[in-house]
Amino acid sequence: MKGISVNREALKVLQELLEEPEVHRVGVEKLPSGATIVDTGLEATGGLLSGLRITEIAMGGLGKASVSFVDYGGLTLPSVVVATDHPAIALLGCQLAGWGINVGSFSAMASGPGRALALKPKSVFKKIGYQDESDSAVLLLETTTKPDDDAAHVIAKKCAISPENLFLIITTTTSIAGSVQVSGRIVEVGMYRLDHLGFDPLSVISGVGYAPIMPTHPDSGRTLGREEDALIYGGATSYVVDFEDDSRLRELVEEAPSTTSKFYGKPSYDTLKSVDFDWSKLDPAFFAPGAITVYNRRSGATFSSGRIDAEMLLRSMS
Repeated sequence: MKGISVNREALKVLQELLEEPEVHRVGVEKLPSGATIVDTGLEATGGLLSGLRITEIAMGGLGKASVSFVDYGGLTLPSVVVATDHPAIALLGCQLAGWGINVGSFSAMASGPGRALALKPKSVFKKIGYQDESDSAVLLLETTTKPDDDAAHVIAKKCAISPENLFLIITTTTSIAGSVQVSGRIVEVGMYRLDHLGFDPLSVISGVGYAPIMPTHPDSGRTLGREEDALIYGGATSYVVDFEDDSRLRELVEEAPSTTSKFYGKPSYDTLKSVDFDWSKLDPAFFAPGAITVYNRRSGATFSSGRIDAEMLLRSMS
């Protein structure tokens, strides 16, 4: 989308954290190279507010995230509500965790608008027809260690910017902010699933969804399981699309939810443990929302499939 820079839009949101780190309970520091590190949960406390902001940053500033209470079949839980009017760019081009970074002893999965500079992975940006132009780069890194200067130099080079214009937000899935931003990926998860099934992401006009914020657990593996359960058992998405064939659209929607996965029906922690936490051994339907609704603007038709499973959410938290 010509004229929109996801890195510049994300910087507007990031400015809140940089100007008021104490309010958001984040840590801000500079590396010798000039790169900025924003800690939202590794050593810093972080919280709900920082989790919402990094969710918006991960979407390249082209989406909004808020907290609400949602009734999941009699179980009321705090939940993240996410919306975007630029789904292909914000979700697949930014929020998708599509860049594995390994520099020396540092490793992380990167999402965020910096991917649109480094074109990671290139196939995604070819599909959505977008590449950002910006002197600054913003990335969200899921990691257990802070990046060092060597990592900052490598990342900056991949983004074709100077290190002093690099902003690295670090989070862990075991932190409050980390848990919020995982649930905040619910609309992206639905887009990823539809894309995997062959749906053209450029046909999606807008997207909105919600998922519960699951309580973290001292065992990082159990926290990962709970966060996945939030998406596949408690997550619901809705999209407005422009599609030419309602019969094909109905088929895609019926295939899209997590209920089609062979692993559906047991806590994600048990599933992940059974494959030694090797995500590549899981079938694609495992990475899907619990429920999905699609409105076809061209025909006026609406299609829905999947369901919210409150019993599984309870089992996950017990």
